[in-house]
Amino acid sequence: MSQKTPESFEPSETIESALDRACKIFGIEREYWDIWGTHHAASAEVLAAILTSLGVNPESKESIDAAVEERLWNEWSSLISPTIVTAVRAIHVEIHVPEDLSRATVEVEFAWEDGEITRAINALSELAVEARMTLRGRNFVRKALRMPALVSLGYHRVHVRLRTDWEAPREASARLIICPDRAYAPESADPNPKAAGIAVSLYGLRSPRNWGCGDFTDLRPLVDWAVQEAGASFISLNPLHAIANRQPYNTSPYLPQCSFYRNPLYLDVEKVEDFALTPVAASLLASAKVQQRLSRLRDAEYVEYEKVWAVKFKFLKLLFRNFLREYRKETPRALEFRKYLQREGEVLDRFAVYCALDETIHKENRNIWIWPDWPEEYRDPNSAAVRVFVRAHWRLILFYKWMQWQVDLQLSEAQQYAREQGLPIGLYHDLALATDRCGCDLWAFREFYVTGCRVGSPPDGFSPKGQDWAFPPPNTVKHRADGYEWFARSIRQNLKHGGALRIDHVMRFFRLYWIPDDVDATQGTYVRDCWRDLLHILALESVRNRVIIVGEDLGTVEPAVREALQQFNILSYRLLYFEKHQSGDFKAPQEYPYRALVSVSTHDLPTLAGFWTNRDIEARRAAGLLPDDESYRQQLSARKWEKQKLLDAFVRLGLVPADYPRDAWAIPEFTGELHAAAVGFLASTPSELMVLNQEDLFKETDQQNLPGSTWQYPNWRHKMRLRVDELRTAKDAIDCTAMFRWWMKKTGRFNAG
Repeated sequence: MSQKTPESFEPSETIESALDRACKIFGIEREYWDIWGTHHAASAEVLAAILTSLGVNPESKESIDAAVEERLWNEWSSLISPTIVTAVRAIHVEIHVPEDLSRATVEVEFAWEDGEITRAINALSELAVEARMTLRGRNFVRKALRMPALVSLGYHRVHVRLRTDWEAPREASARLIICPDRAYAPESADPNPKAAGIAVSLYGLRSPRNWGCGDFTDLRPLVDWAVQEAGASFISLNPLHAIANRQPYNTSPYLPQCSFYRNPLYLDVEKVEDFALTPVAASLLASAKVQQRLSRLRDAEYVEYEKVWAVKFKFLKLLFRNFLREYRKETPRALEFRKYLQREGEVLDRFAVYCALDETIHKENRNIWIWPDWPEEYRDPNSAAVRVFVRAHWRLILFYKWMQWQVDLQLSEAQQYAREQGLPIGLYHDLALATDRCGCDLWAFREFYVTGCRVGSPPDGFSPKGQDWAFPPPNTVKHRADGYEWFARSIRQNLKHGGALRIDHVMRFFRLYWIPDDVDATQGTYVRDCWRDLLHILALESVRNRVIIVGEDLGTVEPAVREALQQFNILSYRLLYFEKHQSGDFKAPQEYPYRALVSVSTHDLPTLAGFWTNRDIEARRAAGLLPDDESYRQQLSARKWEKQKLLDAFVRLGLVPADYPRDAWAIPEFTGELHAAAVGFLASTPSELMVLNQEDLFKETDQQNLPGSTWQYPNWRHKMRLRVDELRTAKDAIDCTAMFRWWMKKTGRFNAG
């Protein structure tokens, strides 16, 4: 038996030493380095506020010590952790036992996901000691129980029973999650396969048939064009999460009401099966009034969320009335719906109840928009008043569930169509980091969030005063106690009906920047999470669903984060605008990593044409986001320098002629030569995936979102300049597509379908 140096809990000598130990135990970083390499030390007040949010009383060293000792006691006095996450190659699980029970016998039962049972008996004295701890006068040891020789991936249970001759057995169960070491990678004969895709904002797709907002049916002609004309391998979409569809504050796909379910705004109402079975709906749609309204919404410059949703909502309620008759008759389609309800369970229940309450309460009082303003008895999903509401409004609740079923059916069909037409990856989805603090997730599952702090990011070049994202951090203790079921479910829901998933702000799995209430974003610090557990579960869901994972690792990123992502086969996310040397020179294509997705920009950054024409700077000025004329002049000067650096990179690579005008940065338009050079630059990287936003492919100048603005800029409302049926016929679309296709063939990214 190996001997380990025992640890013991001793009272702290000073409040400073107590604070230091508590920060280590609870994962709070007392200091960090920002993107410029500047050191920041969190103040005692900030540390105390974060500890308070975690249930620690920071007023004295005794109160801090008590919280730390309690946490250690809960860990060491428990026979087995309630949740164990391990790699498939692991050979043991850990248990904690009092050292004086060294002659005990350990009975272990593994209940596998498929229903099989494996049992084993071990003599405690024969198990290796991993660690020791003395707490409250008792000595504990951590020992390693061997797992069976053959284990399978999945969510299992393990039950441990400790038997002695002199007392009743001690027993405990745990959720055992056995995971792969790496996320899914498609099989390929090419040792270093490369592919490319086109990114679109689904809401912004124009077509002659939609109702003023892109829908799932609009993806069909887009897929056909992507395969047959562009040679792409996937279509990248904005997050499809459910949002309130209210302008201008509730349209961001990155601040959803619910991260589990999707926005019914994307439904093609006419494709819902009940439309053909509801004559009154077809008659209403054919009326001149409705047709004129839809024509105005299609022709509108921007997406009119509330107006589009008002029309769709009215029709969907009509269609649901028809379905309700089937539901009562237990038709085959109704039985399929019941199976869907059973699969979704409590998460869908609470989402639908939230939506029904939101609709009902707002109808009664038009000044109430968010659940914290609801009558108090409805703010708790477990209250008696909510139970009464559920019984009285079961049809309305069922309607919201039915809409999500329809979304699931249409999105599934869209992914199936994409794969059948020749897109090997199909649809590439996006999982937002944030959730609206006044939305469903916080109402329905508040225990999974910490109160007293919110999440953001420290100051960087993009946001000199930091960013406050205004939603609460995750409750790691609750997630582990839940067996990570809520976390795994969120990943699984967003992997559905896609071949790739982008994780917004993937650093969330390692640490998040916590900002205590009542201070600004410059005064926060980082709090760490159980990243190995989270990445293992992400890899498990990725492998099971055969979905590629991309981690958005922009901003303040520790080198160890990217090393871990590479280890887990999670693609890095590299942007042309950000990949520079300290000198300001742009990195050459060959300096990009293979395990990465490359792109020009994101929704928050200027498009290629917008970058070149300074459209983003002018938009910030028009929105009042620049403090004075001097800031405006400084940004124009910096952009001139950046454009020259980009030109220099293009010249070095021969993407533009060596005699290209040295003052080309002054050319007001984004020329075809520069457009081709930028696309060729990205395509020439060795990176596994490349994605080009449709705005960059078709030289559009306006970005989707202008950070820091709300009503001052049409955020998340920009439509494609071209309709999806014009992609094959409009001359500029044909020219841009031909250029893209040429580069895909030249660099080995072309998908022949």
